[in-house]
Amino acid sequence: MARFRILHGRVAAQLGEEQGSALLEFSLVLPLLVVLVVGIYDFSGAFNQKQKIEQAAQEGAIVAGAQPTSDIASPTAPDSLLPVVAAVFNSLAGSGVLPNAGTGTCSPPGAATGPAGLAWTYTISLCPDDLKITINRGCTCGSCLPALACASGPPFPVGSVVTVQYPYHWRFGSAIQLLFPGPNGYLAPTPVTASATVHNQI
Repeated sequence: MARFRILHGRVAAQLGEEQGSALLEFSLVLPLLVVLVVGIYDFSGAFNQKQKIEQAAQEGAIVAGAQPTSDIASPTAPDSLLPVVAAVFNSLAGSGVLPNAGTGTCSPPGAATGPAGLAWTYTISLCPDDLKITINRGCTCGSCLPALACASGPPFPVGSVVTVQYPYHWRFGSAIQLLFPGPNGYLAPTPVTASATVHNQI
């Protein structure tokens, strides 16, 4: 009976040591596992937002190519660009990129700056960040990417380029902050930019 008690005590001690070491290993691995899971989630969110911004730029470029070019050299913001800004904004609002769409100053067309050649930039504020839409109606032969082909002769504005920029806020920095506390976040917002080019139809 005494032997059984001694044997039972040794087994219990070994089991306790194994459980303790397993708990210690788990406590060391858990933060890294959390960072890994948050990182996967965060990078997929950034990729998803990039896809939505590319789609919005494409929709805006299609609308821009269909607008008349009679007012593209205007010293004030051309009226033909307002449907382009509205198309980009509605695409991003509908896909959930702009959580504050339609509230406060987060509504189109925003503040227009330009012209820079035949390009105008519209900034829509507090969405909760600034959304920037640059519309260049003066893309000439061979000057755009992808290159637009046209007949020989002087350069004509044959295409429109719409560029959309909106920041992505990383959640990954919050997970890193749990492991290595510091006064500032580890990842600042990253501007996500996408462009689309189409031939002018009018």
